[in-house]
Amino acid sequence: MAARIEDYALIGNCQTVGFLPAKDPRMLGTVEAIRKHLTSDGLVARYQTTPELDGLPPGEAAFLACTFWLADNLALQGKRAEARALFERLLDIRNDVGLLSEQYDPDARRLVGNFPQAFTHVRLINTARNLSRHGGPAEHRKEG
Repeated sequence: MAARIEDYALIGNCQTVGFLPAKDPRMLGTVEAIRKHLTSDGLVARYQTTPELDGLPPGEAAFLACTFWLADNLALQGKRAEARALFERLLDIRNDVGLLSEQYDPDARRLVGNFPQAFTHVRLINTARNLSRHGGPAEHRKEG
């Protein structure tokens, strides 16, 4: 029986903090489940909205920090070209001065949510480091 992905925040950082290796079967399955259940137009939602539980309408915008996490995972799994393409896509949605918000609405093609969002920018920096050389923050944490 497949597990239901309730919330990215519960499981999303296992490999980037060194809890599990990125190529561990559990992480490979987690990445695929997140891509299947929480990804729309290549961008990752934090969780599936449920109006009766969280009061939000279906279709909340993608969380950019979660999408940077996916790029990190792809890089750690050896899928560097795919990770770089996703990273470049995220760079393309920055505003005219290079800032990102908390979320992005691909239908409206606009940044939404808290702006500017520090967590998103921290993830951008970490992902850039993870892609620019071996031994980025995620690699360093898994060894330590």
